[in-house]
Amino acid sequence: MERNTPAPAVSASANRRGLFPETDPFSSGWLPTGGPHEIYYEECGKKDGKPCVILHGGPGGAINPTMRRFFDPAKWRMALFDQRGCGKSRPNASLEDNTTWSLIADIERLREHLGVEKWTVFGGSWGSTLALAYAITHPDRVEALVLRGVFLLTARELRWFYQDGASMMFPDAWARFCAPIPPEERGDMISAYHKRLTHADRRVQAEAAAAWSQWEGDTISIRGPEARPSKFNEIDFAIAFARIECHFFANHGFFPEEGWILKNMEKIRGMPGWIVQGRFDVVTPMEAAWNLKAAWPEARFEVVWDAGHASTEPGIVDALVRATDQAFTL
Repeated sequence: MERNTPAPAVSASANRRGLFPETDPFSSGWLPTGGPHEIYYEECGKKDGKPCVILHGGPGGAINPTMRRFFDPAKWRMALFDQRGCGKSRPNASLEDNTTWSLIADIERLREHLGVEKWTVFGGSWGSTLALAYAITHPDRVEALVLRGVFLLTARELRWFYQDGASMMFPDAWARFCAPIPPEERGDMISAYHKRLTHADRRVQAEAAAAWSQWEGDTISIRGPEARPSKFNEIDFAIAFARIECHFFANHGFFPEEGWILKNMEKIRGMPGWIVQGRFDVVTPMEAAWNLKAAWPEARFEVVWDAGHASTEPGIVDALVRATDQAFTL
């Protein structure tokens, strides 16, 4: 980053915004993909409102009602969907034809199905990765990006969280993560877990999935393990989450080269964007967001000092709600 580049904005703790009221979908269904997958989607908010698509994290996560509450339902037409193998999409936990590029095709398929010409794209963690990859691939279909907990899916980031880095900050949680893996295989934890999460025996998958999901749950928030999403304790969710996430990471996000996102940022230079980052995010440390801002100076960059990775931490909520309000005015 150039020496004269302004420092990122810092979130203040006073007068923070909260989530918008709960809202129910006004439409939902399953969208065929032309292959083995059917994608569950829903629409919420104002039927003729400003369109946006909300991308969940993981890969391997799922949509939930809280995700609808970052946008004003009186102004926005929100589209959400469970990515391949996730949530209500069918078949559950499937790795077949499940890549970054197939998910990008699904976003386009959903946009066309809903009759949307151009939309704002919102995503956190893996959702930020997918949002950026989609915008680079289809810049003419994206009006703006709102990103949280930026993840560029580089080898450096994967090493930090799954091999050597976060382990030094959470040695107790790391010990639990290592427990299912024999010492001789711990030099490559992603490969060791991938072998177990793709094992034919569901019991082997379940043991690995529980440990994989707990590691992320234990590190997701500065509020501690009590902030861990309860869904991580549900074995069906944990298996889908861990299998799909590890599948993507073992294949380096299916990107054609290391650092693909930053190397292609010229394709979206000038696109309006908001980057919200927790200062103490251990899952996706701030370096990725900092590097993204350096490659995309037009984006607004806000650091929340009293937050980690979770989207529901008060400072993150405040910053994202303000960002979506600003995006509405474009």
